[in-house]
Amino acid sequence: MPLNERDRIEILMMIGVGDRMRTQQEVCRLFHEMHPDREPVSQSTRKYRELGHVRDAPRQGRPKINENVQQDVILSALENPHCTVRQVSRDLNIGKSSVSNIFKRVRLIHELAEDDFDRRTEFCEYMMDHNNQNNGFIANILFSDEATFFLNGHVNRQNTRYWSQENPHWMQEYHTQHPQKVNVWAGIVRNRIVGPYFFDENLTGA
Repeated sequence: MPLNERDRIEILMMIGVGDRMRTQQEVCRLFHEMHPDREPVSQSTRKYRELGHVRDAPRQGRPKINENVQQDVILSALENPHCTVRQVSRDLNIGKSSVSNIFKRVRLIHELAEDDFDRRTEFCEYMMDHNNQNNGFIANILFSDEATFFLNGHVNRQNTRYWSQENPHWMQEYHTQHPQKVNVWAGIVRNRIVGPYFFDENLTGA
């Protein structure tokens, strides 16, 4: 278990620094009566002998993320919405993964109207009732989706980001009139994947 400085001092007092009145085995027995783990006894005595104190060593690496750091990251995005994770990481001396996590935590989500919660609850209850009445009802549903992939090689999502708490209706224009693209449709039913199927034309509900 992790020890704080008070626990380590307690161990040293049990030993009796200087007079060696108790052995480590005796201290382990005493310490075990109050704490479940014996390993900290030897760790604390070894640290005191080697360093002369029982304080934790300063942590290495980049500073720990706190509320002030999060505010600095968000301000960087507000000042320069086109900034990259790498730029913010370098400017603020924060790990790239930490910057990315902060950006993701402040992302926008789909707005829900007041009655959306009731509608979603009703839908869940409807599906559960039908599945209870007709075993395998959900297993016979085909869940599908489609996506369009552009093949012109110009679009790189990693380099065309815009960080904002509001929808800025920002666009990145590329110099091509008719970019090559492919439409993909796939589905899942039970434990099977249907497709994927590739189409040159746009997908419709027909």
